[in-house]
Amino acid sequence: MNFARDTVDAADPTARAMVELRRDGERRTWTFGEVSDGAARLAGGLVGRGVRRGDVVMTLVGNRAEWVLTMVACFRVGAVVLPCTEQLRPGDLRDRIDAVRPVLVVADVRNRDVLEAALEGDVPTPDVLWIPDPALLDADPVPALELAPTDGCLITFTSGTSGRAKPVLHGQRYLAGQVVQAEHWLAGGPGDLVWCTAASGWSKSARNVFIAPWLRGASALLHDARFDPAERLEIARRERVNVLCMAPTEYRVIAKRTTIPPLPDMRGLVAAGEALNPEVLHVWRAATGLSIRDGYGQTETGQITGVPPDGEIRPGSMGRPLPGVRAWIDDGELVVDPSTVPTCFLRYLTPGAASPADGVDGPGGASRADGPHHATDRATGGPWRTGDRVHADEDGFLYFEGRTDDVIISAGYRIGPFEVESALVTHDAVAEAAVVAAPDPERGSVVRAVVVLRDGHDPSDALAAALQDHVKAATAPYKYPRIVEFVDALPKTPSGKVRRALLRDEGPRR
Repeated sequence: MNFARDTVDAADPTARAMVELRRDGERRTWTFGEVSDGAARLAGGLVGRGVRRGDVVMTLVGNRAEWVLTMVACFRVGAVVLPCTEQLRPGDLRDRIDAVRPVLVVADVRNRDVLEAALEGDVPTPDVLWIPDPALLDADPVPALELAPTDGCLITFTSGTSGRAKPVLHGQRYLAGQVVQAEHWLAGGPGDLVWCTAASGWSKSARNVFIAPWLRGASALLHDARFDPAERLEIARRERVNVLCMAPTEYRVIAKRTTIPPLPDMRGLVAAGEALNPEVLHVWRAATGLSIRDGYGQTETGQITGVPPDGEIRPGSMGRPLPGVRAWIDDGELVVDPSTVPTCFLRYLTPGAASPADGVDGPGGASRADGPHHATDRATGGPWRTGDRVHADEDGFLYFEGRTDDVIISAGYRIGPFEVESALVTHDAVAEAAVVAAPDPERGSVVRAVVVLRDGHDPSDALAAALQDHVKAATAPYKYPRIVEFVDALPKTPSGKVRRALLRDEGPRR
């Protein structure tokens, strides 16, 4: 199998593959023939720089054609691609480089300062290919390799309750397996223009910006700019978008801050990541005649549930399991049989391994890697416990309630409290910090920091703002605490662990 060969090369070369809206205002339509040739030539350039099957290539590029071409080029030659969001700061990037040791980074020159800061000090230093580069596609094209379903293809990072974000390795089956949600949830078809607005670097962008649309013969819209509610609607109208995939927060903000115009070409609205409020569903349906179809998935699993086209919409429900997926509720937690999930991940990577490649005897085998390819494929293991509290109604429709642990889901972002606490305690004024979720009408939840100050520092609004800026600079801006409270001491267990549940239950102080 090979996604580049079986999907991109096999498509009608004259058919529209993507519409690119660049930050400088330039607009370009790419055909599948142009994408196929560009990705094959870029793959040749990667091989010329020493990239081999099983090697990791990291991207730090926005939603632009070069990002898509790099992804497809990696798929073509069996390299494992690690897409990173441009929101990451040097510390986060350094953690990722330390964890997976990419041999090459493809980065936009607008991210030069942050990447070079991440590469300072005692860290492995990969080769860097800067874009835009007129010579990017000058190499001779190389053929697509034959790959196994369990050969590595994609790394995404997911946050937990403790420790740094964990690298999740997906196999080639992840790409082909997207056809289930592409058909039964996203539902773009031949001739359609699909716009998944997720920024490059997130698991939803990796699967729904172009992979799922292309599997069904649809084309993709790329917009390389920050979220603006009015602009989002204008682009959807002007470009005649047929299927729109946005985070629930984006739907909420647009409904609250703008007037939604008629969108006569739109025939599908989908969302995933958080529950949608009934009033938001009503506003969008009144304006467009369409109901937003919710769905649910994880970084590790890909899409698990969804409301199909023409399926019944029940406010607050994320639908039912996708066809073939076996899922159930155990003591309030959603559990799935991983062998029934076509996009189930392979394993968490061992930090610092030289390569995530599979097979101790094949290319990229034992001589180039250690622990990761001795772990058991998660699809062949026992039940996968999602860590999400869910309930079902009498007809099997599922409703998300929250996490069983302390992970914070804010505007669709998954934020580990440890990451924010670690950033806070590096500030000179902070002795201790605990981070929990607080409810928010737009984002679902926001990060709330409860801080104990060092001697000689007094609580103030100015200090709270300084701590927020400090976290933004130390880690990705989306993780910063929107609420900062100062206390004399944190509640702890007899063994000294912070009782985050108590802080969460008592709520923010007003």
